[in-house]
Amino acid sequence: MPHAFAHRVDRRASPDLFGIAVVGPRGRSFEIGDVGAGFSIQSVSKPFVFALVCDTLGYEEARVRLGVNSTGFPFDSLMAVELNDQRTMNPLVNAGAIATTSLVPGATAEEKWEAVRQRLSAFAGRELVVDEEVYASESATNLRNQGIAHLLRSYERLYSDPDEATDVYTRQCSLGVTVHDLAVMAATLANGGVNPITHETVIGPGVCRRVLAVMASAGLYELSGDWLYQVGVPGKSGVSGGIVTVAPGKGGLATYSPPLDDAGNSVRGQLATKYLAERLGLNLFASLPADGPPA
Repeated sequence: MPHAFAHRVDRRASPDLFGIAVVGPRGRSFEIGDVGAGFSIQSVSKPFVFALVCDTLGYEEARVRLGVNSTGFPFDSLMAVELNDQRTMNPLVNAGAIATTSLVPGATAEEKWEAVRQRLSAFAGRELVVDEEVYASESATNLRNQGIAHLLRSYERLYSDPDEATDVYTRQCSLGVTVHDLAVMAATLANGGVNPITHETVIGPGVCRRVLAVMASAGLYELSGDWLYQVGVPGKSGVSGGIVTVAPGKGGLATYSPPLDDAGNSVRGQLATKYLAERLGLNLFASLPADGPPA
């Protein structure tokens, strides 16, 4: 059943928009299509905020507090919270992402927000700002996320005020980006945490490893298994139509195309990524026999 929220986010966006960007670990890039089109980052922000929290708390403490297992349920599922003892399960679905945002350093909501904005800007290599129209729209209609936050608080799996955590999370998802920004962010994860454009060390390689592991298992929600089976590279989607893919040591790939499937993943983005992963030899599971020709 399609998610109404997924189809509401980008009413302004033309379904014809389609952009692809690739950025290598040394900063070389290739772009084609609507690479200058702006859109809100949405759930593509989740692994990068998780990286911030891992960097702050340590990745083992983050694993204990947030979980790292796939839910098998849609991204905004309440059932996933109720049925699993860990409650949040992983930081790439909404429950875990709101809990992740609640762990961002800062004594106030504004301090937490600024920590998020600064770190995501460092990943992108430029100052990111909120799309105020998206933020206002989502703030007026995010009752489900508010409910998730309060439910987590009742289970002691949220670590700041639930309304403040939801607001920072909503702002986080409303940051404006381009497909080029996403490719640079992905390339930073592919490059051991060093931004290949600015050469700034954003996070350490140990954090990168853990973030990529969670992206591989949960980055495309309930279709993550199919994604890994077909593409074989860690990825993360967002309901505005963006997808980031990280090939460790090789670079970052990003696509943008608003039409979504029922799980909230870009249809053209998935097809383009699968094609490019095959043509560029990005699949992490591809291997050759020690002797003889490949099967």
